[in-house]
Parts: sequence; C-alpha cells; structure tokens
Amino acid sequence: MKRPLILILFSFCLISRLAAQKETAAQHDTRMQWWSEARFGMFIHWGLYAVPAGTWDGKTGYGEWIRTSAQIPLETYNKFQPQFNPAGFNADEWVKAARDAGMKYIVITSKHHDGFCMFDTKQTDFNIMKTPFQRDPMKELAAACQKYGIRFCFYYSIMDWHHPDYLPRREWEKNRPVGDADYEKYVAYMKAGLKELLTQYGNIGVLWFDGEWEPTWNQAQGLDLYNYVRSLQPSIIINNRVGAGRLDMEGMTKQGMFGGDFGTPEQQIPLTGLPGSYWETCMTMNDHWGYNNNDKNFKSSKEIIRMLADIASKGGNYLLNVGPTALGTFPRESIERLKEIGKWMEFNSESIYGTKASPFTSTPWGRCTMKTTKGGFRLYLHVFDWPGNNQLLVGGCLNKVNKAFILSDKKHLVLKTGRINDAITIDLPVNPPDTINTVVVIDLKGEPDFTNPPEIVTDFSCLVDTLKVTLSSSRPNVQIRFLVSDTVRQVDTGGVFYKEPFYLYRGCYVNARCFRDGKPVSRTSSRLFIQKIPTVARAVSDLKPGLAYRYFEGEWDKMPNFKKLQQWYFGVVDTITLAPKKRNENFALYFFGYVKVPKRALYRFTLSSDDGSKLFLDGLLSINNDGLHSMQEKSLEQGLNAGYHAIKVEYFQRTGSTDLRLYIEGPGIPKTLIKKEMLFHD
Repeated sequence: MKRPLILILFSFCLISRLAAQKETAAQHDTRMQWWSEARFGMFIHWGLYAVPAGTWDGKTGYGEWIRTSAQIPLETYNKFQPQFNPAGFNADEWVKAARDAGMKYIVITSKHHDGFCMFDTKQTDFNIMKTPFQRDPMKELAAACQKYGIRFCFYYSIMDWHHPDYLPRREWEKNRPVGDADYEKYVAYMKAGLKELLTQYGNIGVLWFDGEWEPTWNQAQGLDLYNYVRSLQPSIIINNRVGAGRLDMEGMTKQGMFGGDFGTPEQQIPLTGLPGSYWETCMTMNDHWGYNNNDKNFKSSKEIIRMLADIASKGGNYLLNVGPTALGTFPRESIERLKEIGKWMEFNSESIYGTKASPFTSTPWGRCTMKTTKGGFRLYLHVFDWPGNNQLLVGGCLNKVNKAFILSDKKHLVLKTGRINDAITIDLPVNPPDTINTVVVIDLKGEPDFTNPPEIVTDFSCLVDTLKVTLSSSRPNVQIRFLVSDTVRQVDTGGVFYKEPFYLYRGCYVNARCFRDGKPVSRTSSRLFIQKIPTVARAVSDLKPGLAYRYFEGEWDKMPNFKKLQQWYFGVVDTITLAPKKRNENFALYFFGYVKVPKRALYRFTLSSDDGSKLFLDGLLSINNDGLHSMQEKSLEQGLNAGYHAIKVEYFQRTGSTDLRLYIEGPGIPKTLIKKEMLFHD
C-alpha cells in the first residue's frame, strides 16, 4: 500500500533534479549505470573517534558520535589528534579486502560530524596531516582503488561540531558561545574542502553527504551544493542527503523536495523495495559505524549474504560498513566476514551484479534476481530454504524453460524441469551445495509472462465485527477466484469468482488465485484474519480534558523505571507533545490518563519516536519502541468498546533528533495524530 506514495516522492525528486541540471531521464540513467550494476559497496567510518574506541568515563556504548554522546568538550576532544597515528594502515590491504569480497565501490568518511578531516586540506589544521601519521590516507586509497578497479567515493558531513562558524552549537556546550559565528562562512569552508576532494583525488564515483537535518541547512542550500559538486565532476553521483527533505531512516525524500540521485535507507531494507527509484541500504556489521572495541555483536556471514541477495532482489544496492581501528586496521571479525562473503561471491556474483529486481511479489524459498538474455531472460533463484522433497516450485511463470542449473556448479549440469499448472518444477540434489544461499539458474524463452498471486487488501489485519476485503491483480487479462475457510486452502476451479468487495464476519483465512481461460496462472495467496474481542471500557467520572504528565532528566539507554526517579515537575497537556521538555537531550516524560473512543470497533495505534517509547492501553504494554534509535514507528490494532480506556505513553531522549508522535486510526477516523478531544485525565 506504500508503493504509490514512494513513486510520487520519487517523481517529485526526479522533476526537481532534472529541472536543476537540465538532464534528461535517459542521461541520468546513463550516469547511474555503473552504480546500479555494482549492487555491493563498502562503507568505511574512520576518524579520531577510533582513538577512544567507544569508551568514555567507564561507559562503553559509544561510536562515531562519541564527542556529543559523551558530551566531550572541544578542547578535550582535540587531544585525540596528537594520539592518532594509524601506523598499521595499508591502503592496498583495505581495497583488496573489498575487491575480494565482491564489492565494487568504497565510500569513506573524508569528514564526519566531529569535523576532523581525513585528507590533506589547506582549510583547517584539524586534519590528519597534523597528526603523528603525517600521511594522506585518501590519496593512498585513491591510488589503490585505481589499481584494483574499485570506484573511490567520499562521505562528507554537512554538520560539523568543530568549526567555529557552524551552527547550531550542541545544547550542552555552555562554554562555546555563538558569538560572531557566521554560517555562510562555514558553507564557504565546506565548498573549499569539497573542491580539494574533487580536484586532488581523481574521478570520484559518489559524494555521500550526511548530517543535513539541522535547521541551519535547507533545500536551497542543498540544491546549490548539488550543482556545485557536479560543476567540479559532472558525472559524479550524489545521494539525497545533500538536501533537507529526507524521511528519517527510511531514506527516501519528502514530496516536492529535492532528492539528489538516490535514496539512503539506513539500517533497514524496504519491505517491497522502492520501485522506480535508485536506492541503497547502508548498514553496520555490528552495532556501531565507528570502531567500538567492546562491540562484538557482529552479523553472521549468513545474515550478510542473505541481506545482499534480499536487497538485490528488490532493486537496491548494499553499502556494508567497516569501522577500522585507530591503528588503521580492520577488526578481525570484519576481515573474517569479508573473506566468507568473498567465497560466496566467487561463484555467485553473476546473480548480484547488473541484475534487476525480482518479478515475484513473494518467493517462499528465498529470493530472486533477474537479467535479460537474447531471446528471453534468466532468473537467479537464491534458495535459502532447501525443499524437503528436493523439488523447487517457481509459481506464476508461464514461460517455456530452456534450461536450469546450479550457478556454483562449474560444469553447469542441467537440472530436470517440469510444470504443474502455473508452477515450473526443478528437481534439485538431495543436499544444497551451499547451506546459506544456493543459486539456481533458470533460463526462459520469450517476453516475461508472470502472474503474481492476487493482493488481498483490507484496512486492518483483523476484525471486531466486520471487515471489508478487496482482491486485486496487476494483470488485466485474469479472473480471480477465492475461498473463505478455516485453514489455508489451494484455490481451484471450485473457488468463487471475485466480482466486488465482500465482508468478513468472523476470523478466517481468505485464499485467492488468478485464472486465465479456466486455468490457474498464479500461486494461491492466503491471509489469516483474527477476530478480536474488544476491551471493556472503564467506568470513570469527573474527568478533565488532556493528559497528565511527569518530566524527568537523566541519561539512559533504555526506558527508566519511573517509580525510582525523582520527577522534576509535572502538569497537564492537551495531547501527546514534547512541549514540557526543558532541554533537547537526556530527559524523559510519561503521559497518563484516558482515551475516549466513539464506538465499538477495531482501532490502530501507531507510535513513532526518536529515541525510545512505549504505549500502554488499559494497563497492558501494547507497543514497545524502546531503546536508542533514530525515528522508528510501530503499530498495534486493538479492539475497544465505546467509552474511556486507560492510556500511558512513556518516552526518553538521549542525544540527536527529538520526536514523539502517537497516531490513531479507526471507523470515521483516518490516520491522524491523536486528537486532544479524545484525551482526559482524573
């Protein structure tokens, strides 16, 4: 259901970009070609923050944000500079490790938020040439990338906690008055540094901006910076964080705002991809971008390889991070995983590079990527779950098979294929050649003829009394048959022809399938709808408008036990709001009272926050959005009787962005921030 919105967002970004650059869509696609074919790159977060290695004042949970997260004064942080001497750095080893892992490009932090420049710059002494190292690692990496055929790319932070003209200051920096700081001078400084990066290190593949979310940066500045960078290197690719319209960690750009060349989902893979858009998921190997000596929570090679296949199957790129040590070496765990990824890519990279997104909406056995061939097309079936009967079913494809084989099999021995109605069958060996991801190749003839299972569309995923169901298919020349049952059922010609939306009155499965000329041409889609018993309303009286709240200050990584805290003050607010806060960091709030709903029905509550939050309804934890994270959204559907229901919302903020929103949706109530007319307290 989110797909049309994404397309709208992309179209607005495309229009703004083409208008700015007078670049046709075809010219833009040509500029993006190498990047979209590469699919896999290495992110490197390296800087002064590697010196403390994530530890400060006995706490070990810090990363590249340590200067502000640990509230380290500027003069103290500056002392890391003479300690930074990465004598173990070897550009050839780094680039070769990326190449051997199957990565096609490297994006490295030339300057992160702390303002320290990892390159030889004439704009500031706060750079690596003024350390005991006295070498330019960017120059050495650029040469190594050229040697090994890797595209060299720069990350650059718009935000700068060090430069005297950057605004705003950190809230806790009481000893750094704004004085005569001039933000325009900072922008000039930034452009001068970028000119050095784009004129002294050869052809740069990508300029990966970040730190664009503070109020001093805006759309006009982003568009100007985009044009400036491309005036220096016209073929360079620039991410959407150059502008000021990114949709939090989802990574895409808000409607009508400038969006650069590609979107940047962070630490997440879009559920259905982002059709019509160029996008790249950036992700850490463990829990931090910069080096943290205590962080051993590394993703397994299995997770990473499957994520790579998942992202490619949705038409995206995967930018996987390494955080080098202060000595200039990769962590042992990162090296191990890069080698294991490389072993898989040695035999299977063809199924990643230059592929298109899967034509299937779902593949129960794994993922699928695709390429066009002479006279037909090729599917790469990434099999995660080996079928118990050793027969793989590829449903919803009516094309004739040319041949099938296992990609890692050097002899490409042909596998036996057949057909059961809409499904191609492939007979597989008893044991998978690769338990992580065996790629089965199937070559097919003609233009792609795919029919995905019908989409079962409802406003809610369960029901109280009734629920309206709509069935739809993207293929115009099919009929839909369906069955309502107590179990998952395969739909055959005995199914009911779908003509118009229908209603459910109890919990059940809806099963639907596409047919053409009386024959099934898709798999069956099945969806379970559970009937919920509404929660009884509270018998209350003499309520007053609004919610009561309690406010606290302190530093937490997760929701505190409010009963053990000393509250700073309390009061009443009209609705869920952060207005009572007295600071932007290190505080907590909880709101409590009652929500009044107008009728017996199913309601959806959606809680969004940065950092942690929790929602309690009638005394039960309903949504748990706890922990340190960027803007994150979770939802719950709850049956409620008409009347008053107890509600409590807890929230804490550590550092960074600050936000809390509670939405409600129900009969006659489109998704909206919870209305003050619905909230009461004793």
